[in-house]
Amino acid sequence: MTAPPPARSLARRLFAPVATLAGVAAAFAYVGTVDPNEPGHYPVCPLLRFTGIYCPGCGGLRSAHAFVHGDLPAALGANALAVIGYGLFGFLMVIWLIRGIRGVPMRLAVSPVLWWGIGAVLVLFTLVRNLPFGSALAP
Repeated sequence: MTAPPPARSLARRLFAPVATLAGVAAAFAYVGTVDPNEPGHYPVCPLLRFTGIYCPGCGGLRSAHAFVHGDLPAALGANALAVIGYGLFGFLMVIWLIRGIRGVPMRLAVSPVLWWGIGAVLVLFTLVRNLPFGSALAP
């Protein structure tokens, strides 16, 4: 019989989630500081520029900027799907940190059905926000 691997220290278990959280916080701090509503700070979405079609990410930077400044209606107006993603990210970070403190490894197994569902939501969101009746979802 082989011995179980030695237990990792709390600092080592929390390194990955804390580093991830720090990177995302730095990105949000930058977007909160450098306004994407001002031209010239960020590149233009190539799909929008060349086709006039809003992709699922269009308005994401403006949404993040509004979210950082506590303007939830503006964040939802710029990209509602991104705001849902912020909430999902926050939920997963809390779970990851709790599991890290308890010493339980974080395993995120996503089934192919869920991946197809996420893809379908992205396609549907893109389609609706580009149609006249879905203009409320356009940035």
